Amino acid sequence: MLLSARQGSLARATLILMASFIASRLLGLVRESVLAYQFGTNPDYGAYLAAFRVPDFLFNVIGAGAIGSAFIPVFAAALARREQDDAWRLASAIMNLLTVFLILGAVVTAIFAPQITTQLIVPEYPPEEQALTAALVRVMLVSPVLFGVSGLIMAILNSHQRFFLPSLSPIVYNLAIIFGATVLAPLGLGVRGLAAGVVIGSALHLGVQLPGLRRIPNTYFWTFGRHNQRVREVGRLLGPRVLGMAAVQINFIVNVNLASRLPDGPARVAALSYAWMLLMLPVGVFAQSIAQAVFPTFSAQVGRGDRDALRDTFTYLLRLILFVSVPATVGLIMLRVPYIQLLFQRGQFTAESTALTAYTLQFFALGLVAHCALEIVTRAYYALHDTQTPVVFSVAAMALNVGLSLLLITPLEQGGLALANSIATTVEALALVFILRRRLGGVEGESLWPSLARTVAASAVMGVVLGAVLLLLRPWPGALVAIVGTIAGGAAYLAAAYALGAPEMTLVRRAAGRFVPRLAPH
Repeated sequence: MLLSARQGSLARATLILMASFIASRLLGLVRESVLAYQFGTNPDYGAYLAAFRVPDFLFNVIGAGAIGSAFIPVFAAALARREQDDAWRLASAIMNLLTVFLILGAVVTAIFAPQITTQLIVPEYPPEEQALTAALVRVMLVSPVLFGVSGLIMAILNSHQRFFLPSLSPIVYNLAIIFGATVLAPLGLGVRGLAAGVVIGSALHLGVQLPGLRRIPNTYFWTFGRHNQRVREVGRLLGPRVLGMAAVQINFIVNVNLASRLPDGPARVAALSYAWMLLMLPVGVFAQSIAQAVFPTFSAQVGRGDRDALRDTFTYLLRLILFVSVPATVGLIMLRVPYIQLLFQRGQFTAESTALTAYTLQFFALGLVAHCALEIVTRAYYALHDTQTPVVFSVAAMALNVGLSLLLITPLEQGGLALANSIATTVEALALVFILRRRLGGVEGESLWPSLARTVAASAVMGVVLGAVLLLLRPWPGALVAIVGTIAGGAAYLAAAYALGAPEMTLVRRAAGRFVPRLAPH
């Protein structure tokens, strides 16, 4: 399929973001490798991971919900109509409201941190670990306020098709956490130094984007937008989204709560965290970068009333997501042990830690395709100013996840929690795609299904090659097996996809052609 001018522009933005996401995720791997070396799966690190869930909940429910699903569609539509003054009044009001609510939420959470910790997060931790968890919660409560402001600035820059500085913010955030682990923690602060690194990183996450905001002609208004119709529209969109984000975060808290009750609970919590991070690597590099690049485009298409363009863009991206996520699932499952050995197994991260994490990862990986698809499909709903439908299914998925977690934790331990997440996410993604398909008048099934069939066939070829690599290189160190397996499996997949005539290879060749011109399609 030849890319249209619109798809070509979107592809360029996606490649910029994908490169930055790759850099950020690689640095994230370095960060997690450092943390694994320093802390492994010891109890203090389990306390840090549990504590992190509380400020993360606060930001994702109040901040990310307002920014990701409610603000961007309304702001981008105002820009598309060239209503600059109204757009900046909206941005100012949301900035002011967001800051006030996040500060109030942080203060209330700090007051009740011991009760939240002992009754909701880690009820089965030893008392000293519960006290440490509460103390870490209080240290990190500065971060959601800073992230809220930073996230809104990122949304503003993305709406102006400016992606470079926002793409740097997660990089400096990761560097700050590495600083906390390698410099502050050894000074006697331990995991408290790690928590301080989170706060420093959130400040840098904000600071790196401020120059970009100054380069955009803008006007700040001291207003809360009480009578502003656009602010009310954001509020209307936000209400259901808050419930949806809360449902997602409740899943994380339930996982921590249930895992903490297992024998050697902190180690199980740490294994869940490491496995989740590995799952999110391909989601972040591919799906989130694509979704971040396309959301302003989706919103502008809806603002112009061009549903056909929205349908074409969504179908194109869904095929691309499947083209990447299906083989990534195969690779993550088959090479899970070598990957973990390569990235983490050193220092305090022992062979036992590897076994716990690999066991968990295989169940998380079953939901990779669904997690990637959700990044795109939910953005389409938000662009259509429909936050209710995703929320209904998010809450339903949360209920399914909790029920399955309670059912599966006994036979599968923390692996049951991961499997419950994969099943619930897959059901949610399929339901949302089915309904969106009807709303958009189809998603070009005549091109989607053949594309998926080629992707599955090429992934099967990749699986056979990876099986041979694992068999032949069994005596080799895990790090070498991971590297050789990735290269051999990736080459096998791309060769099979090319032989099968997968049209998505056009984009791969375009990307390669930026570095090796003779590889570009003609």
